[in-house]
Formats: sequence, structure tokens, C-alpha cells
Amino acid sequence: MSIEVLRAAALGDLPHGFLGRRGGVSTGIHAGLNVGLGSEDEREAILRNRDLARDAVLPGAALVTVHQVHSPDVVTVTAPIPADARPKADALVTDRPGLLLGVLTADCVPVLFADAARGIVGAAHAGWKGAVTGVTDATIAAMTSLGARREAIACAIGPCIGRASYEVSEGFERPFMAQDEENARFFSAGRPGHLQFDIAGYVAARLASAGVGTVTLLDEDTYSQPERFFSYRRACHAGEAGYGRQISLIGLPG
Repeated sequence: MSIEVLRAAALGDLPHGFLGRRGGVSTGIHAGLNVGLGSEDEREAILRNRDLARDAVLPGAALVTVHQVHSPDVVTVTAPIPADARPKADALVTDRPGLLLGVLTADCVPVLFADAARGIVGAAHAGWKGAVTGVTDATIAAMTSLGARREAIACAIGPCIGRASYEVSEGFERPFMAQDEENARFFSAGRPGHLQFDIAGYVAARLASAGVGTVTLLDEDTYSQPERFFSYRRACHAGEAGYGRQISLIGLPG
């Protein structure tokens, strides 16, 4: 099965893609294009999948990822970083050609950023903790420090868990409401004692309020499409012993 690469028109011709689980060499519960170094999959398969993912978007580039910790922290990448030396962070930015930035997700929100005119790109992993503490704002700030113009930055939100699939307990919304009462629109009633959370909508609103030029959403729910995407929550509900991670990539041609 060939690798599925979803692209966003807002990012133009820059090398980029939101990859799912189709393709790849992993088997079992990790079947497909599992790129998660922290998963229980065979390491040789993971490394092969990372190479396949890179070659599907920017062949010959140096793939750079981080050790994701659900933080608002951003790394400015100026040179390749070995997979076993990944810094702890949840976003990356660069203005250097030949580097391919990657963030891994399995329900969390992947966001790709680009100021194409100035040759500056970024990628962020926004779980709910990173989202509410400002990982996307920090990514934009890191890009502007490299010379990007805020109003020229295009952002694309890739496959993540959808509102219909993302049940949270009442009380989960408190940090969001403390931040801005208008965030109530991202929560809707669920079964008793629970709410449904639109995390992609929340991230999109944060991006728009930050003053970027364009925000687009692919509107693909990872939970409800097991043949296309890995999902942490789906794996938990199924009682599986582990789960794979998909990757979202953006870079500048060398």
C-alpha cells in the first residue's frame, strides 16, 4: 500500500505533508507507517518508516524531530539532529534548506506553518496541554525571530481527534474557560458528567487570534478512521497494548 500524503493548499508548493498509517513496514497493532520511536514496535521498522516518510515529502533531506513532552517549548533547528539526541520540545522552526521538520501525533493536533516568501517554516505538536499553554503562539514567535512576518504565515491543521470522538470529563474545560470565556464554544454537552471537546477548533482560534495570515483545517478525525490513522484513544478503548504514531512534515528544498 502506498503512503498517503495529505497536503494543504494554504502551504503552496513548499514540501509538506500530513502522513497517516498507510504504507510502511510495521505489522501487528502498529501496522503501517509507524514512526514513533517511543512505541513498542521494532526499531528497525520504525527507522525504515521514518526514511519512507521523509522520501515521500522531501527526498534526501535530513529529518528532524523532537522528544515530545506536551510543552509549549520550541526548538530553532540550524543543523540535522540525530534521532537519539532529540531535544525535549513540542515544536520546531527553521530557515535552513535541506531540513525536514516533523511532529508525531496519534490524536493530538499537528500544525504546519510557513512564511513561504521568507523561507521560514515550522511544525508543532499540540495536545491539549501544549495547546492551552501556547505552543502555537511560541512557534509563531520563534518564526518571527528568524524574520518571518506574522501576517504572512500560513498555518494548516492536520488530522487529529474530532469533537464527536473526544469525550472529556466535566471540569476539563476549566483552564480553557479561565483563559477566555468564549472558549465555551469548543465544548458541547455529552453523556452525563461529560463534554465533547473540539480541540482542532480551539487550536485554529488560537492561531487566528495570533494574527497569522491564513488558517486552514483538514478536518480529518483520527479516532474514527482506523484504516487511515493511528489513534491513542482508540487503542486504549480497544484494550491494545500499544499504538503507532503518524508524522506531519514540512521543510525547505535544498
